[in-house]
Amino acid sequence: MKKKAIALSISLIYASLSCLSSPLAHADSKSNDVRIQKIRASELTLEQLYRSKSYAGKAASQLKFSEDARFLAYAWNPYGEEGNDLYLHDTESGQTTRITSPTLMKTYDAPEDWDRFEKKLRQKEKELNERQAKAEAQAAYLRGEKVDLLQWERAAIEYIKRELAEKKTRDAVKKSEKDAEAAKEKAAVAATKVSKANGNDAKTDNQSDDQANNKTDNKADNKSAQLDNAKKSDVDKELWELRDELKKKLAKEKLKNTDLYPGVENLIWANAAQELIFQYRGDLFRLQAKTGHIERLTKTDKVERILAYTADDSGYLYMDDKRIYAASFSHGKLRQLNPELIHADDVEKKYSLNSTILSEDKQWMAISASATVGEPGKTPPGRQVEIMNYNERFATAKKVNREVSDDKRTVPATALYIRKVTDESMRQPTPVFTNDGGDVWFEMSKVAFSKDGSQYSFSTWEREKELLRIYLGTTNGNSKPKIVLERRGNVGHEVVDVVSPQFTPDGKQLIAVLDELGYRQPYVIQTNNASATPILKGNFEAHRILGFTADSQDMFVLANKDDFAAMNVFKVKLVTGEMTAVGQAGDFHRATEVAENGQRLASVAGQWSSRPELKLFDLTSNKTAVKTLTDSHDPQWNAIHLLQAERFNFSNRHGDTIEAYVFKPQNWSSSDNRPAIVYTYGGPLGDRHIIETDSFQPTAYLFGMYMAAKHGYVTVAVDPRGHSNYGRKFSDANWEQVGKPQTEDLEDLAKYMQKKLGVDGKRIGLNGWSFGGFQTQYTMYTSPDVFAAGIAGAGPTEWENYNSWYSGRTIGKVDRSKPNLRRYSLLPLTAGLKKPLMLVHGMQDPNVLYQDTVNVYRALLENGKESLVDLFLDPDGEHGMGGAIKPKAWHKKYESFFLQHLGRAK
Repeated sequence: MKKKAIALSISLIYASLSCLSSPLAHADSKSNDVRIQKIRASELTLEQLYRSKSYAGKAASQLKFSEDARFLAYAWNPYGEEGNDLYLHDTESGQTTRITSPTLMKTYDAPEDWDRFEKKLRQKEKELNERQAKAEAQAAYLRGEKVDLLQWERAAIEYIKRELAEKKTRDAVKKSEKDAEAAKEKAAVAATKVSKANGNDAKTDNQSDDQANNKTDNKADNKSAQLDNAKKSDVDKELWELRDELKKKLAKEKLKNTDLYPGVENLIWANAAQELIFQYRGDLFRLQAKTGHIERLTKTDKVERILAYTADDSGYLYMDDKRIYAASFSHGKLRQLNPELIHADDVEKKYSLNSTILSEDKQWMAISASATVGEPGKTPPGRQVEIMNYNERFATAKKVNREVSDDKRTVPATALYIRKVTDESMRQPTPVFTNDGGDVWFEMSKVAFSKDGSQYSFSTWEREKELLRIYLGTTNGNSKPKIVLERRGNVGHEVVDVVSPQFTPDGKQLIAVLDELGYRQPYVIQTNNASATPILKGNFEAHRILGFTADSQDMFVLANKDDFAAMNVFKVKLVTGEMTAVGQAGDFHRATEVAENGQRLASVAGQWSSRPELKLFDLTSNKTAVKTLTDSHDPQWNAIHLLQAERFNFSNRHGDTIEAYVFKPQNWSSSDNRPAIVYTYGGPLGDRHIIETDSFQPTAYLFGMYMAAKHGYVTVAVDPRGHSNYGRKFSDANWEQVGKPQTEDLEDLAKYMQKKLGVDGKRIGLNGWSFGGFQTQYTMYTSPDVFAAGIAGAGPTEWENYNSWYSGRTIGKVDRSKPNLRRYSLLPLTAGLKKPLMLVHGMQDPNVLYQDTVNVYRALLENGKESLVDLFLDPDGEHGMGGAIKPKAWHKKYESFFLQHLGRAK
């Protein structure tokens, strides 16, 4: 590694990129100045809606404030640009500066890398353009227009022919040159032997020369003939052979993530100085925020990841794989901070590092490790399933790891170490916490340190015991942490990832997210008596703590208070629980960062009427000032966004409020008798559901809008019980009755739609993907008279085959001695199907196995449903499809299916 390998002053580049009062200056500002004319509904096509190049751009990421909150750094690029470059927003001047760009970062790379980047970018653009052109041409052909559908293949075949001819010519030239060299060498050897032989005369020498010359002439003739034959062989190659060559070429040149310019991957601010370190392609770079001066810190063939500055900002901490190093800016000294670990009670049991977390003061490390099982560096053998690939002449199989509910678990023993960063002793500390592992479900959260590094906390969850624990420890003395909270029984879902214990800045309070009263909300953990006190009150979710004000008086959380479809930022008074909304009503906040002093907040937020962008919130006055920093989307979206969803809710038979949205066609009336489509999901998603104000889900939103605008359908998306973010009653609804609560809610929705939404009760279709694919089938089998047709995408039909991390905490209690989740299989229920059903699946899906659809299809055939069931398969598709079938194609299939079975609106 080279310290200060390259110190490049980029003042000229920086000056040319700075002084942007808004990043809109480097977006397509012209298109923003022109009012976009909406197209007529009758002219809207799926080729436009699902065009090959998405209307949505990148969202800003890596949001980080400097310590004094003056600068906000983030990674982003305008619509249409590859990679995520580094941007700095100066809150004092109000200026946004683009720090990195392909032009700048190109100077740090090998020319060959950029040859590949540029070649692959051209390839990507060509592929997108061709895909869109083909889609438009096919649509025109089906309308009866005269279109040449083979023009792209012919062009590709001609290119292949030229490429093959050039390659064979080069090969022939090389072979001719090699043969000529060999002949020359052979002639020279022969001449040497002759010259040494006794009695040779000049005639013999002349004969040898003549023979050599004749051979050289013959070789030249052969070379010319080989070149001619090489060209002729390509001309004579049959079309089917050239198509095979084209297929090989496309497979070989398939785009990978690493083929395109990546931009900045991570960044860390200094503790006090106005500078940061960022990662680019595995190397580290140092940036001075005020001047824009960039210094390259590493240039190795390893991937380095920045962790933090040292406490005094004189150096930095980084890691390559699992090893952490301390480096200095002023000299080349390098020190590894986390040495190999050996079990304290068994020197034969070595531990491999899982993760290392640094305290905020950079004085302490929490090192999580697990015992090495089997051969070091290799994953212990477990169950593997085969996924068939039909893309070759004969089918081949690839194996993917799979852990299902009846698999014995081999959880390695784990240990947690607390170590001082400055400790240079080779003696390792005694672990402060251990778990024996084995055939158990054991999960452990990340360690959180107090601001001064004197305390740490973490949580553990043991599924079979239904045991949640929160631990509190002190760093000095290496003593064992104590249990400060213990809960047994049903404590909600996504337990450890949600609990996330953390300290207030003054270190006096430990706060964790618990599900004590039916909703995930923050609690103060009373460490003296192992109790928890709720901070908030109300029926809403607030499971993500964003940060605190510097005085520890207020906390920032994301919560869906007042609106289950939105996640707004709220400032909370810790003493009273009073909540004040920071963002605009209806906005859904995703990536969010709070400045250390609590005076500024950055968040990617938006909703259907205003697509998500990076917004900066100034909290220093009573009235929050908001500034939008990015412009990420193609303005042409406004031309096809013909309808906007309308929110509504209804009460199910149990009195629960069910959230939904609807697209109503033009000239809609509640007295209409229109066909309708319902989109559903129905399963826990961690913190996600379908009815979210910033979600333009391809089927629920885009296809729903299309069918309403184009065909006059009423289209509804709904969140029945079973979803996350509506409280425990919803998220636990599936337990030991998977699919039943959702079906009840869908039945109630169908009745509501007939009464309130102008829908013909005999012409309602149902659609869902993944868990929604399961739910669609379950409803069509068990409540066969409610929906007139259904489309089920990639649904898990046999829960004993699904990943146990999900099924074991969502569906029902598992038995690792037998596949007892088979009791929830859909196969026996298929006898109930009465209405048309289309099953959709990617045949190489590693998530929900394609065999689940094959098996339910077989059961449907065995039950005499052959006239009711259709299969629509993507031979190369995975869980989100995307192989041979792109979104336009499968929604085209949806359109024809529903029009066939539900008819057209009158």
